[in-house]
Amino acid sequence: MTLAKPSVEGLKPAKGTQLNPLKVETTTASVDDTPVYKVKAWRKAGKPLQDVIDSYKEVGADLNVLPFCSQFIPMDVINFPKHKSICYHPSLLPKHRGDAVHRTLISGDKEAGFSVFWADDGLDTGPILLQKSCSVESNDTVDTLYNKFLYPEGILSMAEAVDKVSKGTAPRIPQIEEGASYEPSLGKKELQMVNLLQPALNIHNFIRGLDSAPGAWTLLNNQEVKLFGSSLWTESEPQGQTVEIGENTGKGIIHDKGLLLIGSDGKMVNIQRIQVEGKMIQASNYGKAEKSRESLQLTDEEKSIVSALNQIWSGILNIEINKQTDFFSTGAGSMDIVRLVEEIREKLGIQMQNEDLFMASLFQEFADAVVLKSRGGSKKDLTYNRISLNANNMDINFPNQLADLMDEHKEELATIESLDSGAVYTLALKTHVGMSIETWRYFAGWCDKIHGTTIPINHARPNRNLTFTKKEPIGVCGLITPWNYPLMMLSWKMAPCLAAGNTVVMKPAQVSPLTALKFAELTLKAGIPPGVINILPGTGSETGNAIAHHPEVRKLGFTGSTSVGQVIMKSCADSNLKKVSLELGGKSPLIIFDDCDLERAVRMGMSGVFFNKGENCIAAGRLFVESSIHDIFVKRVIEETKKMVIGDPLNRSTSHGPQNHKAHFEKLLEYISLGVKEGAKLEYGGKRIDRPGFFLEPTIFTNVEDHMYIAQEESFGPIMVISKFTSG
Repeated sequence: MTLAKPSVEGLKPAKGTQLNPLKVETTTASVDDTPVYKVKAWRKAGKPLQDVIDSYKEVGADLNVLPFCSQFIPMDVINFPKHKSICYHPSLLPKHRGDAVHRTLISGDKEAGFSVFWADDGLDTGPILLQKSCSVESNDTVDTLYNKFLYPEGILSMAEAVDKVSKGTAPRIPQIEEGASYEPSLGKKELQMVNLLQPALNIHNFIRGLDSAPGAWTLLNNQEVKLFGSSLWTESEPQGQTVEIGENTGKGIIHDKGLLLIGSDGKMVNIQRIQVEGKMIQASNYGKAEKSRESLQLTDEEKSIVSALNQIWSGILNIEINKQTDFFSTGAGSMDIVRLVEEIREKLGIQMQNEDLFMASLFQEFADAVVLKSRGGSKKDLTYNRISLNANNMDINFPNQLADLMDEHKEELATIESLDSGAVYTLALKTHVGMSIETWRYFAGWCDKIHGTTIPINHARPNRNLTFTKKEPIGVCGLITPWNYPLMMLSWKMAPCLAAGNTVVMKPAQVSPLTALKFAELTLKAGIPPGVINILPGTGSETGNAIAHHPEVRKLGFTGSTSVGQVIMKSCADSNLKKVSLELGGKSPLIIFDDCDLERAVRMGMSGVFFNKGENCIAAGRLFVESSIHDIFVKRVIEETKKMVIGDPLNRSTSHGPQNHKAHFEKLLEYISLGVKEGAKLEYGGKRIDRPGFFLEPTIFTNVEDHMYIAQEESFGPIMVISKFTSG
């Protein structure tokens, strides 16, 4: 409990009191010159400590605010202030009156929340002042619930409650007994052992309910371990090392993503981290030799970070901190973890995660992690394919060429591209992937060939002046790519950026991000350092807009619609006047005269329109055919179009797959409908094919006049628009 009084000058606590002002430097109370007190204990052997009670009453607080009450407070303390006492409780009372958040998760509740209630002499049974709730996601833990809701919303709501009290509008709603429950603390070790003879969901709920502290435990090969980072496993059973779990309860599997536990229903739970002999490790590393740890060489600034961190730990744990102090062995709990992360962010400007503490609970290890985060990176070893050879009497290793890795995985990349964008597999293999590989090979050769120029500007003697240019990287480049050629557009934009020494943040199209993510995996294997290539999927309105507005992005490349391009250009100008390259819509013409090779003209016309289902930024959006050959050209095009095999893009005989996504498919149907309404003649196609998926018949229009919408606007689909022009 904390309490404050605006004017306490001259206050002399009773002899032997435990009530002393905290040293606060960054709180709102310190700004208002208000002392803040934290009481370690109110009772001893079940009886109130009178000296503490007397000192407390001398403060003369108007209201007690109990952020979270883990001890019994004497009633003369609760009732002494004019407005009595209010308490925050992390459950939706009357449910879970005791061990609240842990039991919310263990019970499998779909809803979590908190209550602010009027404190009484019962066990969280006082009248309700206000309540707020949130949904519980399948992999939420105590920490995630605190971070996303209970902590930030709780602070706001406590302020709201105090405001209601001060205005005299705070309600007192009696708690009902229907649905009420009281669960005792899980502090005893025997209560923290997970029961593996139950369904996987129950196992998962129990483990995540104790995730940050104290941790659920079991036996692993007859060795006691604590389990953290639980999630329901939805994939097939992986290959791995079989281990014994529990007291002859069953088998588990150590695999590259963790430790699998098998429930009584045959379903599985995956554990990411385990604590063995007080040491937190990745579960996938169980049984492997631990790598020796290198000490960091600290700058003076980094030494001050460690010193400040020591003070933060000391303030939270109330003990003297040394290198081997273990955060959790001191009895720290969930709220202490939240407080630690928040104080590091506020005082040091460094954003740590709860998991950082789990993986480095000793002070020295955690201090190293904080320093590394301040440097913008981590000391995690990168795992990637290496080429090894012996030279100069030593074994040397170096990363593969990136282009080579893409070539090794070209079938997989083409399959992903086909599934994601609807591109025919054979086309994706040759064009989407093949041209991307060649792009990376080409620009790799430019890396050491970008240089400036020496320019003579005055030949007058005696100096013969000259100037020279030096080309340097621009910095961070933002890339926003379209959905029709996901991998190729990534390669065309990203390769020259990297060759010129820049880093990139790329947002793939929302509807086709998969090859970009696979590409990111290959960059890791190629040994490209963290932070050089950043793939950031998301919507254009949120992710794309953030990239366009970010002041540290110095150049932006965008391919997409003209309307969005206008918005992006404005954003680039308004943010930091960043350089911008735009590739927008078009309506490219193809003109066919009567002296042409007719069969070749038919092939070229169809390719220009129907290539990649018409989802092509350089498509021949409108054909002009000389009148003397118009009719025969249209006849031959229809004959050849009927021969096109439309269907599964993964089938090797298919030449025309589905349109990329539903919204675009519906736009094409509207485009066709508008063409018919305006008087153009629909010669062929124009309908949805009767099969699952967004399959559109290749479409051919004639009698198209210049004023028509389809003559002026790009379809970006398999729609051939033909206009006739007179001979001569």
